Amino acid sequence: MLLLIGILLIAANLRAPVTGLAPVLAMIQDAFALGTAHAGLLTTLPLLAFALVSPLAPGLARHVGLERALFGALVLIAGGVALRSAGPAWSLFAGTAVIGAGIAVGNVLLPALLKRDFPHRIASVTGAYALSMGIAAALASATVFPLATTGGLGWSGALLAMIVLPLTALLLWWPQLGGHAALAATGSAPTSGRPIWRHALAWQVTLFMGLNSFVYYVMIGWLPAILASRGYSAAEAGTLHGWMQLASALPGLLLGPLIQRLPDQKRIAAAMALLVAAGLFGLQALPALAGLWVSLFGFGAGACIILALMFMGLRTHEPRQAAALSGMAQCVGYLLAAFGPPLIGGLRDAAQDWDLALMVCLAMALGMAGLGMLAGRDRKIPGAVSTPQA
Repeated sequence: MLLLIGILLIAANLRAPVTGLAPVLAMIQDAFALGTAHAGLLTTLPLLAFALVSPLAPGLARHVGLERALFGALVLIAGGVALRSAGPAWSLFAGTAVIGAGIAVGNVLLPALLKRDFPHRIASVTGAYALSMGIAAALASATVFPLATTGGLGWSGALLAMIVLPLTALLLWWPQLGGHAALAATGSAPTSGRPIWRHALAWQVTLFMGLNSFVYYVMIGWLPAILASRGYSAAEAGTLHGWMQLASALPGLLLGPLIQRLPDQKRIAAAMALLVAAGLFGLQALPALAGLWVSLFGFGAGACIILALMFMGLRTHEPRQAAALSGMAQCVGYLLAAFGPPLIGGLRDAAQDWDLALMVCLAMALGMAGLGMLAGRDRKIPGAVSTPQA
């Protein structure tokens, strides 16, 4: 039970420190006189860190063990949160990058931990930790603006308040450090086969996750601005931003039990991607119902990330292979996602409205539906060797 609580607390740190930034981004821009490009970089930096650090996480786990690697990830997140709020502009950017590095390690290694310790409960435990991740993100998005304004903390104090999440997780994860078998020793490591990135199924999982991450982080970064352009106040936009996070957590309650009853995940993956598309189309066509559209978007995107995380275990044979697929999917996927906020922000600046940008995201969501049909088939990657040791 303590292990499961620790997993849920780690998961609570894997989104909130990033998503909590968007509601106070305008305040940060004013404080440092940042243009749109530099503000977009704050949203992109964690994604670049995800992409760059993700391939290193399996090697780290092989050397120090899953438990210690995850503890180190929490230390990085806590340090990054403190550094981001330290004051100078350089610490704002450096702290954001450090947070991204810590989250990247946690993102990659949690699926491997589930494959090792909960091999017959992957769907239900993944759903539970995705629920924890979404609830924490929703609370961060909904509370950071009030804390900064009516709470009198300012943007830096409001963001610093998030340090309670990694500190609590560190305290609860400490007892797990006694079990630190290297990842290479867990399960039966594959001894032959092609590298994992040479398998079509691995690429289908990777691109399914990547396209979802692209549109999700575009909305994380730009939803308040999109809503402001549709006549919503900053407070209303912050509330809807938080509502989107809460909606993304709800699939964690439903998907685990549902997927255990299904022969495969093809149709549900496609259906959830189409919900994302519906939300994007609705924001463009009928913004007065933004509450409905952000709910559909959040539910669909949250379900897709849960499915992508489940695929790390369901499409592999053992923990080391799961870590390799997780590292590949999150490296390539988040590298693709990193182009999202600046690209979409640039399209908005060029067109002077958000319509073209939303149409690009809509096309991505439709592509994701096709990839979901492929990645959701009841298949496993053959005995692929892991990616090269870091």
